[in-house]
Amino acid sequence: MATARNMMRAVRVFEFGGPEVLKLQSDVLLPVPKENQVLIKVHACGVNPVETYIRSGAYSRKSPLPYTPGSDVAGVIEAVGEHVTLFKKGDRVFTSGTISGGYADYAVASTDTVFPLSDKLDFKQGAAIGIPYFTAFHALFQKGRAKAGESVLVHGASGGVGIATCQIARAYGLKVLGTAGTSEGMNIVLRNGAHKVFNHREADYVDKIKEFIGMQGVDVIIEMLANVNLATDLHLLSQGGRVMVVGSRGPIEINPRDTMSKESSVIGVALFSATKEEIRQCAAALLAGIEASWLRPVIGPEYPLEKVAKAHENLIHSSGALGKMVLLI
Repeated sequence: MATARNMMRAVRVFEFGGPEVLKLQSDVLLPVPKENQVLIKVHACGVNPVETYIRSGAYSRKSPLPYTPGSDVAGVIEAVGEHVTLFKKGDRVFTSGTISGGYADYAVASTDTVFPLSDKLDFKQGAAIGIPYFTAFHALFQKGRAKAGESVLVHGASGGVGIATCQIARAYGLKVLGTAGTSEGMNIVLRNGAHKVFNHREADYVDKIKEFIGMQGVDVIIEMLANVNLATDLHLLSQGGRVMVVGSRGPIEINPRDTMSKESSVIGVALFSATKEEIRQCAAALLAGIEASWLRPVIGPEYPLEKVAKAHENLIHSSGALGKMVLLI
């Protein structure tokens, strides 16, 4: 029989649709960690654009209904399952994925997606690492083959993945350019690794980028909104340049000839397709970045769990990203 002690609050999705389908319930059964799993008392959970796409039912991956969204949590280990030796009750941790869902008081996660959270970062920052930083590293190096000395343009650099990309690229010796849509966003981008930033709301911003980079073009473009920018991106690339499609909200028409003379590439990026070895490499690099203090997540809007629908609405319709959106549990 369920009692108050084994119940928790959690956001549940019973049907696909708009933000209104996110239902906060207070009578959800507390999950129990199984073999090689841990139970985490969630203090903060990152809100990612992909979660809004999955919720809408318009994404290639559909979660079985009902489900609790959320992959990037930070908190404290509450209990461990069998054969868990790397973690114990009371450890501060963050995740790159959950099994039971992160928009909740407690979440179960597999130990291979759980990592120690350094005292250098608070729980909100811990909740901003998972998808943003792992995606940025995966896109830059594992799929984009970026190298020190190359240039990278981060299109939409003031959000969670954008800031992560700027910090990582700068730390690894790349020439970092970014775009943002507000003066505040541009300042955030400059403070987090970009050598130069452009306002993508200005009509002539592409011309300004071309003037800055010259004839050689940009080696790698990290693209957050491919349905708007991809055709233009192809004209900004260097010989052999690569566009990494991290985000897109619809179709776009391009001219394939624009890839031919430069032998450029358009490569899609989806973190859930990364191998376990790639995730392990990402984690090793990012944990080193935390210790070296160049990995410093910037927190943007904060919402209580009760305002999760508003968080999803604002994530898509905001006038410009300003750091990583998080839920406070």
